[in-house]
Amino acid sequence: MGKITDSKLKQRHNPLLKDISTSGGNLRTTPRTSKIKNPKSKTNKSEKEQEEGYLDAVSSRKILQLAKEQQEELRDEEENEEVEPPQQQRFISTTIESDEEESEEEEKYSDLEDEEEEIIYDEEEIEVDEKDAELFNKYFQNNGSSINGEQSINLADKILAKIQEKELQTKQPTEKPQEDAVLLPPKVIMAYEKIGKILSTYTHGKLPKLFKILPSLKNWKDVLYVTNPANWTPHATYEATKLFVSNLQSNEAQIFVEMVLLEKFRSSIEDSDDHHLNYHIYRALKKSLYKPGAFFKGFLLPLVDGFCSVREATIAASVLTKVSVPVLHSSVALSQLLSRDFNPATTVFIRVLIEKKYALPYQTLDELVFYFMRFRNVTQDSIEIDNDKIEIPQLPVVWHKAFLSFAQRYKNDITDDQRDFLLETVRQRFHHAIGPEIRRELLAGKPRLVAPQQQQQDGLMIDAF
Repeated sequence: MGKITDSKLKQRHNPLLKDISTSGGNLRTTPRTSKIKNPKSKTNKSEKEQEEGYLDAVSSRKILQLAKEQQEELRDEEENEEVEPPQQQRFISTTIESDEEESEEEEKYSDLEDEEEEIIYDEEEIEVDEKDAELFNKYFQNNGSSINGEQSINLADKILAKIQEKELQTKQPTEKPQEDAVLLPPKVIMAYEKIGKILSTYTHGKLPKLFKILPSLKNWKDVLYVTNPANWTPHATYEATKLFVSNLQSNEAQIFVEMVLLEKFRSSIEDSDDHHLNYHIYRALKKSLYKPGAFFKGFLLPLVDGFCSVREATIAASVLTKVSVPVLHSSVALSQLLSRDFNPATTVFIRVLIEKKYALPYQTLDELVFYFMRFRNVTQDSIEIDNDKIEIPQLPVVWHKAFLSFAQRYKNDITDDQRDFLLETVRQRFHHAIGPEIRRELLAGKPRLVAPQQQQQDGLMIDAF
């Protein structure tokens, strides 16, 4: 076969060079000059600059020198006009006019010199505004200089003034202290808002690293608030509880438990259709008992002080039955619950702590006896606490079950006088099914013998938390 001639070849599109040149673009048609110095390149460059309308360095230097000399001459003339008498000024003006009429060379200055002269005369005729003068005084004055009688202000003075204003604001008593003021950087807020969105859909996997470093921050409470814990999933709540309870001290873990876990516990029961607790929230409660003081002070006591239903108390008490708690923590928590007003939910926790069969100090045992003795020698519808009668309905079965648990576990740890008072309470608050069992357990008990070592142990119970 023969070669294909050029006539047979068809060009599919125009070359890129034609497209750029026709559309008004600029394309380099010559290669860039090499970095090696070449004497010929200087001549070529100067010729190109002259063709393009640029001036070389020598001619531009001469023009600038002429302009500078002309400005100096104008300044000298102005100074001489101020010093010379009026007759000499008239003579100079006439000579200048005659010279201008006679000489044509002085009228033909270069364009650059004419423009500089016009700029000079225009600047002399411009009037400065007050606002422009103020701006000039603020930013363009030299050290110690002043214009129009005003003192100069530099940037350092302004910074010092701002610092003094901030110090005065912090010293004012009406404002909050510096610790209460929260000012997080915008980048931190944006980052932890994104982490909050991740935790709102979290189900499994590793937590973000930015979230894991929260327990090591001093202001972790403020940063944690940015993540919006109310929108966390139960899975994220469980992982966060493990993270914070294991890495924080007991007093700080208490804040996390009360701020996050308690609210999640209540909302999970209220929002569910069958009023059941989510399994992962239940696991988080068990993990929070790793710090018993944080659990009791941050979860159990605030739950009892607020509106707590018997169902919520039963669910939370089931955690206590499955997890071992130190004796001193349990005894102090039991003393705190006994000092509260009568409430069926509180009685649920009292019964659970009694059934853990701890060797409670005698101080806690005496408080238990006094708690059940409150309900004797009163009418069926009220009890007297701190000289105040509190109207209550018929005592619930939970109270009788707690009374029976106490009689079964600690019947040998009470005195004879306390046993008599408790039997009188059983007679007045008799239950047809539970009352006989309580009386039988109390009568089968033996009086206790107070030991000196036990009395010392009672004094240490106060410092359990």
